Amino acid sequence: MIFMSWLISGIAAFISGLIGSMGMGGGGVLIIYLTLIAKVPQSTAQGINLLFFLPTAALAVIYYTKKKMIDWRYVFPLSFLGTLGTVLGSGLCGRFDNSGLTKLFGIFLLFMGVVGIFKKENPSETEGRQTGYKI
Repeated sequence: MIFMSWLISGIAAFISGLIGSMGMGGGGVLIIYLTLIAKVPQSTAQGINLLFFLPTAALAVIYYTKKKMIDWRYVFPLSFLGTLGTVLGSGLCGRFDNSGLTKLFGIFLLFMGVVGIFKKENPSETEGRQTGYKI
């Protein structure tokens, strides 16, 4: 039984890393697994998720940099604003109980899913995109 638990956890971690390295929100997969299957409280799952993505993000940055897929003009302004958001979000997180955090997270995922389904991609956004493969 313990092996099965580790196996399922390993699969969830692998999928989270895979999706996260593509910039598609692997944290959503990991948090959903931790809260719904592993029964970890939402606030603890969010902390685990943050630590999980430090090494995976570092490796993805190395890969994306080598492939010249990062536009550095945006990195520092967005990082600064993201850091401010992190300070605000960390402070707000302590004001919610686990039930409130779970509902807030669910609303966020639902909103992002609806936007993803109905967003029309502008053909000019894909011009010159490096995909790593030829069609």
